[in-house]
Amino acid sequence: MSSLVFAKLVVIFLVVAVGWAAARMKWLGSGDPARTLSNAAFYIFVPALLFRTSARLDVGEIDGRVILAFFLPALALLGIVYVVGRRRAGRDDGASGAENAAAAPSVRAIGAAFGNAVQIGIPLAAALFGEAGLALHLSLVSLHALILLTVVTTLVELDLARERRRSDPGRRLAHLLATTARNTIVHPVVLPVLAGLAWNASGLGLPTVADELLLTLGQAVVPLCLVLIGISLATYGVRGTVRGAIVVSIVKLLVQPAVVFVVAHWGFGLEGVKLAIVVMMAALPVGSNALIFAQRYQTLQAEASAAIVFSTLGFVLTAPLWLALLHAVG
Repeated sequence: MSSLVFAKLVVIFLVVAVGWAAARMKWLGSGDPARTLSNAAFYIFVPALLFRTSARLDVGEIDGRVILAFFLPALALLGIVYVVGRRRAGRDDGASGAENAAAAPSVRAIGAAFGNAVQIGIPLAAALFGEAGLALHLSLVSLHALILLTVVTTLVELDLARERRRSDPGRRLAHLLATTARNTIVHPVVLPVLAGLAWNASGLGLPTVADELLLTLGQAVVPLCLVLIGISLATYGVRGTVRGAIVVSIVKLLVQPAVVFVVAHWGFGLEGVKLAIVVMMAALPVGSNALIFAQRYQTLQAEASAAIVFSTLGFVLTAPLWLALLHAVG
């Protein structure tokens, strides 16, 4: 692992430690700073980042094989984790309340599929694979949140709709479907993506002031999410969440890159830098958006925080293994 990537990992842990200290010292007040910061991220900063990304997306520059080689197995794995979570729902989700329990499978699924593609992924690609590798990595990053978060948002809203239907059998099905559709589309993740894609399709460029505004807001996502991880660890602790967090970390660090490697190499015939980029994208630790998603639906916040920390620590050991495998296959 290069010194640049290692330095990025150290910085991530230091920023998380700042958030933990801020919560322990009550620098952010005695209320619920984790909830306040997650709302700020989910309703202000993340939508700005998603809208700008989708509005500026250059579809013509995207390599279809690279995209499919990563997202097909990633979405399949997300679906498997989600289905397993649905079957185990109500046993040991660690969530209180019916709707919280209903959201747990989707929260675990996004943790197992969504990687830290920016804070760790970008310096990793730049340091190890140069400009060509970085360009490929950025093409995946441009679609990462747009695809995975949109899919998992749809899943969780459908689960919550089923829970509401179960608790209120008399509610009209048409009304329930309309509510679910509205909650799925008019959503801090999905709506900015749809609006950004519509702007992109119009052929209009973003005005300079608007672009700078969105860029400034979007840049706050990374430090805010890292501080939020530290605050969540201090607020919720890790008691009772270690097992789930370790399972999610293992799936993210070992299972996902293994599946992507098989599909990319033997399914799509990728080799060299293209193969390395999709495999290392899959091998990245759990991304901070998993915690934002958990905070949004008030479920498994402690487990999501622990999974991010555990997987980031584990990445120090697993990344060299995947790089060695990639070197062995050329």
